[in-house]
Amino acid sequence: MTAKAPPVPVEVPTTLADLKGIDWLGMAQAAGLKLVGALLVLLIGIWLAKRLSNALDRAMTRGHMEATLRGFLRNIAYAGMVVVVTTSALFTLGVSPASVLAVLGAAGLAIGLALKDSLSNIASGVMLIMQRPFRVGDYVQAAGVEGTVDQIRVFQTRLRTIDNRTVVLPNSLITTAPIVNFTANPRRRIDIAVGVGYDDDLQQARETLLGAAAAHPKVLKEPAPEVLVVALGESSVNLELRVWAKTGDVLRTRSDLNEAVRNDIIGRGLSIPYPQRDLHVYHHDADGRPLSDVLVKAVADDGDVARPGKPKA
Repeated sequence: MTAKAPPVPVEVPTTLADLKGIDWLGMAQAAGLKLVGALLVLLIGIWLAKRLSNALDRAMTRGHMEATLRGFLRNIAYAGMVVVVTTSALFTLGVSPASVLAVLGAAGLAIGLALKDSLSNIASGVMLIMQRPFRVGDYVQAAGVEGTVDQIRVFQTRLRTIDNRTVVLPNSLITTAPIVNFTANPRRRIDIAVGVGYDDDLQQARETLLGAAAAHPKVLKEPAPEVLVVALGESSVNLELRVWAKTGDVLRTRSDLNEAVRNDIIGRGLSIPYPQRDLHVYHHDADGRPLSDVLVKAVADDGDVARPGKPKA
């Protein structure tokens, strides 16, 4: 195995005569050519990156991809191509590839650590866009907030609550909590709970509830309304009227049925009992002694009052 040849020492000019002997014009021309080449690589590369990202966007549009996801992927592709073009331009200038890769690696690590929460939101946003648990216009409960979906972005989702407040939720909060989509299906069931007295006729109560459901125009015929006895409470027999309505009619229909059920039950002489409790008051203890004597004796034993004496003759 042959030994490595020693490096050739670089001669550094130290005198004016040495400086005069340098071909400054040739060096400037070489540097200028490198700079022009790097600029051409950069300009042509950016132009190609725009064309390719637009072509990718058109292809995703033909595939009927979600607009938000389409824009995100287009921007990611464009940014990646710009990084490649910039790196190529630096190579053209004569920058060492190892130095460029080291800088890119360090910058990527620093950016990743600084933006870890944002990257989590981006990943969650991509999941929401691809899996589509809800769409713009749906009424949902997400991260404990109920509202209509106004906007779905890669970083965050915006909801409008029923009292017209705007709530902006980071996507990472949404994907780590249960999501309830109230408008995913075209119809929903409405449950109306009511209690009647134990002395009331249950068949009459059932007919009253079904009559209130049949009289409402928004209640669907199929599935048919039904009344169930769900519990025997402390003071009432608890019934539940179950009907189906279109999703957009649920709130108003529930309100109308609550009012109609209350009026019809009272109108037919049935009762809606309040919670009640029976109290039994005893005047004697188990041995038949009056409770007043027992209480006086107990207080006297504690020394708080004197024992009652026998009346003098």
